[in-house]
Amino acid sequence: MTSSSPSSQDSKLRIAVLLLAAGEGSRLGCYPKALLHRDGKTLLERFSSAIQGLSLVEFIVVTGFHAQLIESEIAKMNASLAHPMKMIRNISPEEGQPSSVRLGLESLQADFDVLLLALSDQPEVGVKEIQELLDEYAKREDGQEIILPMVDERRGNPVLFSYQAVSDVLSNSDMVCRTYMDTHPNKIRFMDTTNQAFIMDVDTPEDIQRHNLNLFSS
Repeated sequence: MTSSSPSSQDSKLRIAVLLLAAGEGSRLGCYPKALLHRDGKTLLERFSSAIQGLSLVEFIVVTGFHAQLIESEIAKMNASLAHPMKMIRNISPEEGQPSSVRLGLESLQADFDVLLLALSDQPEVGVKEIQELLDEYAKREDGQEIILPMVDERRGNPVLFSYQAVSDVLSNSDMVCRTYMDTHPNKIRFMDTTNQAFIMDVDTPEDIQRHNLNLFSS
């Protein structure tokens, strides 16, 4: 696919997006990975651009460590976005990613058909990868509520969750998406793909070099 326009197949889907950007970036010297940039655009900007062509009904970003820096950038970006980001701050990010996921899910307010749960440190995820997930969602069978990309038998990201799956997670106060998938494997539609973008993230200085990224400076 070469266009950012959604296909007719998914254009009727009401899509909510939950982007996790609360991490400390400890292996990068405590650096906000969402603000790494390539060709003058931060990873946050690149992801936001990739989803603007979808039928978005809500776009939530969970911040935590580095909240002020990231929220400042979001505020600047929102002025020019057709679908601005809603900032939700995790005041206890040291509790780990599950706490950010749960907070983000509880913050959803719009009516949606499917949720795209994404990470802010995947530099190669763009329009093509998101469309792959949506195309797979259109093929799902009865009872399949989750689209999980698999590359070389490794779980990837982003992941799609139906409204029903999100509702099921929220019905249990101790549940998050990962535990829901682990306890309900029959609800997962595995998307086997060779696209390495789904398993590429940024954790080390070597990753920064590999993906031609630079440290952000405002």
